[in-house]
Amino acid sequence: MVIGCLIFERWPLIAGGARQLLTANVYWLLAAVGVTVLGWAAVSLARQGTVLEPLPARRLFATQFAAGAANHLLPAGLGAGAVNLRFLRKCGLPLGRSSAALALYLLSESVGRCLLLLVLLVAFPDALDLRALHLGQALPDGVLPAAAGLGCAVVLVLTVLTVLALLPALRRAIRTFLTTAFTDLRSLHARPARALALWCGSLGFPALQAAGLVTVALALRMPVPVVHVAIAYLAASVAAALVPTPGGLGSVDAALVVALVTTGASATAATSAVLGFRIITVWLPLVPAALTLGALVRRRVV
Repeated sequence: MVIGCLIFERWPLIAGGARQLLTANVYWLLAAVGVTVLGWAAVSLARQGTVLEPLPARRLFATQFAAGAANHLLPAGLGAGAVNLRFLRKCGLPLGRSSAALALYLLSESVGRCLLLLVLLVAFPDALDLRALHLGQALPDGVLPAAAGLGCAVVLVLTVLTVLALLPALRRAIRTFLTTAFTDLRSLHARPARALALWCGSLGFPALQAAGLVTVALALRMPVPVVHVAIAYLAASVAAALVPTPGGLGSVDAALVVALVTTGASATAATSAVLGFRIITVWLPLVPAALTLGALVRRRVV
């Protein structure tokens, strides 16, 4: 309902962005689709790097594609995590090691994303110009307070979990989990092929996602350097992670618009780029991903 109200309030801006998207270069949009597919391959590579056992490549790739549909049911990637947990369990991994693999993927992907952002910001320190940001244009009224409220809720949940972690039973479970995770981490990095798969996939996925936004910006002939667009994506994705929503709906979109405006793009052009990017990476694959997920469940792959 909140997202619907925000869309209604800023409908003229969204409609203008949609009209601009209709004039985009089709070939660059097709390139964005190809980059998105490569992104699923990068995720598959990283997932393989989190476990010592070889995973079936085709089923692994199909699982990553299907996980995109499940990711829209729960915030903070919990849907994709649940699908991958079931997949690893079906591959014969015990629960403790499967959970450790999921935690290692989340950690490595976050590190890779932040590392890419840091390197690019050091190389291009003027990419994001906060003076160009006009929140009245880029965001509807009430978005920042809502985001702050969601952030406080996340902090509250983390605080409650920390308190609960002090309970003896949970403390023992956490200790066992951490022991398993660190043991697997040492074993994985003792095998160069697994370590290479983990970190290449963890760096490759956010890089390919940034490239997807770049190709959409090129399709729209946006007068912004492509490196600045990539930095805008990385900065927005890191910021949106602080406000977890199912599939990043709302939080990622708003953060992307704001970040693109700081690179010098107009609010309409930024909105158009975000619409195109989200259609290609989220809405276009949604139904095929849901059908794939159903097929995997029926075949007991997940």
